Amino acid sequence: MGRRSEDVRELVAAYLHGYEVRSVTLLGEGEDNVAYEVNGELIVRFGKDSDAEERAGRVEGEARLLTAVAGLAPLPVPEPCFTVAHEGCLAYFKLPGVPLIDLPLRERSERSGSVGAVLGELLTALHAVRHDEATGLVEVDDYPKDLWLREAAEAYAAVGDRVPQTHRPAVAEFLAAPPPTDGYDLVFSHNDLGIEHVLVDPATGTVTGVIDWSDAAIVDPAYDFGLLYRDLGPHALDRALAGYRAEAPDRQALRARATFYARCTVFTDLAYGIETGHDEYLHKSLAALEWLFPPQAAPSR
Repeated sequence: MGRRSEDVRELVAAYLHGYEVRSVTLLGEGEDNVAYEVNGELIVRFGKDSDAEERAGRVEGEARLLTAVAGLAPLPVPEPCFTVAHEGCLAYFKLPGVPLIDLPLRERSERSGSVGAVLGELLTALHAVRHDEATGLVEVDDYPKDLWLREAAEAYAAVGDRVPQTHRPAVAEFLAAPPPTDGYDLVFSHNDLGIEHVLVDPATGTVTGVIDWSDAAIVDPAYDFGLLYRDLGPHALDRALAGYRAEAPDRQALRARATFYARCTVFTDLAYGIETGHDEYLHKSLAALEWLFPPQAAPSR
């Protein structure tokens, strides 16, 4: 579904009365959407689904979700300023800040604790949402742990040559061990809380917002904690869990599952970095091996 800059101009003029369009730039195109940036501040995105009804339903559902999240999240999220359902169009103003993944590793490490604490507050708010409040907004996304482990093994088989030798015994031990047991209450969550979706002020490291809620779902409460641990390390996880839901049962099991998800997903992120040439994913994944699969001490003789 090709679009022209003039199409974007016409839509903005029609739905944002009085807003002067000075520039329209193609921001990027993925499998599901093509996005334009207007005046360096407004994102106008079009779904690529060929079925008009599906396209409209998807954009209307995402707009409802973002509106609902904006009302309960303690951090800014993108808020729709207009939608054009039959065009599969969703528009929102950009949030301030840059993706945390764009900061140098040293700066991320220095700020991991404060970021972890703020994201822990976000997860506390999201996980407190009742299931009936999320009905119609998101679906359940929960799969057996042995499937996670099989997919991690497949990803590792594809990228294992990039994993330093010192980490490989710990990886082999993890892949051969049984996964954590199921048995937990599902919660509403972002479901993709990697540092590419966390915006920060580059000067201070203050979290300025969380973007890309398209994967939000009813999930294991440990999953987003696992991504936080994967990308920012143990101190961030400690700070995130410190203030998390006093009534949450069995913190030890929650931490164990978070560690499991972190270890599984580091290989898919590593593979993504290699396949796409996005070196920031490659570098963050290799750095994470230090705490996810620490080198094992040689046996004494």
